Amino acid sequence: QVQLVESGGGLVQTGGSLRLSCQVSGSLFSLNAMAMAWYRQAPGKSREQVAFFTSAGSVHYADFVKGRFIFSRDNGKKMMYLQMNGLQPEDSGTYYCNVNGRVDYLSTGVTYTPQDLGPWGRGTQVAVSS
Repeated sequence: QVQLVESGGGLVQTGGSLRLSCQVSGSLFSLNAMAMAWYRQAPGKSREQVAFFTSAGSVHYADFVKGRFIFSRDNGKKMMYLQMNGLQPEDSGTYYCNVNGRVDYLSTGVTYTPQDLGPWGRGTQVAVSS
């Protein structure tokens, strides 16, 4: 059973940076064979997708983080990272990683959909003060 553990969250001022990490364990497959994603959820709001990696190696970002966040992975360490720069108060929330979602190549673009049952970690909290 795949397990995910997020870390790296904290409190930063507007314009600051954080690097989130996600440790992937329990999988028989290497990270480069997986599709994976970062999500976030602000208090009182639905979980939203931040970025995802296809198993082919392409990365896709939500418009609200393009140019500020960088999604990377270390296959050997089975780690995923989210480098977040230029943080704004609206980036505050709990950040989650996810793997093994379904990637669809549509005429309108590429999408990532997590499996109904996860896996999800417990998340790491990010707070950006104004």
